[in-house]
Amino acid sequence: MSGNGIGDLRGIIQRLDYVADTGFDAIWISPIFPSPMADFGYDVSDYCDIHPLFGDLETFDELLATAHERNLKIILDFVPNHSSDQHPWFIESRSSRNNPKRDWYIWKDAKDDGSLPNNWESEFGGPAWTWDEKTQQYYLHTFLRQQPDLNWRNPEVVEAMHNNLRFWLDRGVDGFRVDAVIYLIKSAKFTDNPPSTPGSFWDKLGRRLSPDHTAHSQGTYEQIRLMRKVFDEYEDRVHIGETGGTTNFAQLIPYYGNPLDGYDIPFNFSLLFADWDATQISSLIREYYAVIPEGGSPNFVMGNHDAHRIATRYGYENHRSVAMLLLTLWGIPTIYYGDELGMEDVFIPVAERIDPWGINKPDEDFGRDPERTPMQWDASPNAGFTTGKPWLPLADNYKQSNVAMQSADPHSTLNFYKTLLRLRRELSALHIGSFTFVDNLAKDVLAYVREADGMRLFVAINFGAETKEINISQITSDSKTLLSTDFESYRGTTINLPAHQSVLLEI
Repeated sequence: MSGNGIGDLRGIIQRLDYVADTGFDAIWISPIFPSPMADFGYDVSDYCDIHPLFGDLETFDELLATAHERNLKIILDFVPNHSSDQHPWFIESRSSRNNPKRDWYIWKDAKDDGSLPNNWESEFGGPAWTWDEKTQQYYLHTFLRQQPDLNWRNPEVVEAMHNNLRFWLDRGVDGFRVDAVIYLIKSAKFTDNPPSTPGSFWDKLGRRLSPDHTAHSQGTYEQIRLMRKVFDEYEDRVHIGETGGTTNFAQLIPYYGNPLDGYDIPFNFSLLFADWDATQISSLIREYYAVIPEGGSPNFVMGNHDAHRIATRYGYENHRSVAMLLLTLWGIPTIYYGDELGMEDVFIPVAERIDPWGINKPDEDFGRDPERTPMQWDASPNAGFTTGKPWLPLADNYKQSNVAMQSADPHSTLNFYKTLLRLRRELSALHIGSFTFVDNLAKDVLAYVREADGMRLFVAINFGAETKEINISQITSDSKTLLSTDFESYRGTTINLPAHQSVLLEI
């Protein structure tokens, strides 16, 4: 809205009608707090204000009020693992070894030979330790050196961060998504991390080491329980955790707490890292559902700001079927902006990268710029996103693929999403119904039934490259199409489902 090419709170206010009309319930906003922007605001220098790039507290209050008038929730991003090195706390902490805030961060002597305290590595490449010449110690940073890790073993840090949450909850914020929480508590013994096992999750992510002593510690779960108590001081607030990309559900489930005193929604990224394969995805869903604690809400994430876009990762021909899966499973879905248009990654040359992850690893397929390009609103210059130069290049096809064009096309991806979101809201079978797999219908086909209040719905997704004949006479004598990815109508008990397509039937 300001024309700075980045986007701001006034711009979100301007687009709230689109968000509500499309059928979304809430908006999760990336960090908007004061920051030097070494990592797009994930290096916070003041947890209780708004960065001037995005607006001010008055505008934020207007955003809250305007969103609530439209029954939309506003969820903010809380970054507890680290602050900016420009935060007053860290400036004090590094001023001397005897400063009262020295222990608010994690400082460590060099080894006797002058080498690093241990082998821990930054998520963005290189050692997780930076030498401070003035005080002759290393400080820990799980991410950039400009993002020193806070010491959550210090009760003063815990109370200060809880008060930061209360500042926003008192203003009426509907909840928080808590960033990188798996790293909150590290080994008190500073034990070296072991090498990643070949073929393991961390190895596939390109990590040389497995974070056995820096992630998912028991102390982290305890801090989440304490944080949850802050949320429980308020009514109807949601506590969401970025609980890592693990497909190890035994590691994920404790984030719910026992009894359910942890996260309302511990993000489940298992499908985000899965292949588009019916057998693999079916297996992950079954395994996850089998361990959800009683009363816990399952959830699925298939697109976000740290992963290649759905249409790129799974192939454009499959992107509507991904939506069909995500929005008809039992659980709370999250949708990354632009996926409702079928937006794809935009190639960013190395020289034009601005993501520190991609800059630090220029010879590898790293970096998050390709999936963070501006929302494509219309065919006007800069896709209606800004009157200035966009912070990242636009997709070449933005004039053909944008909100304005797709709104006018009844068979567009946007209108597919709108219809599916409306059905999900209107039909109890889709949001509270039972879930039962229907097996062995055809190779490369994933199918299941949702049922509630006397309504039975059947979903079939063809993952394959060939048309599949699906006979459902064993579960129904008739059917009618509520929605299909190709907007075709299917009836009866035998369905010829084309390659890469999916269908939602009432049976």
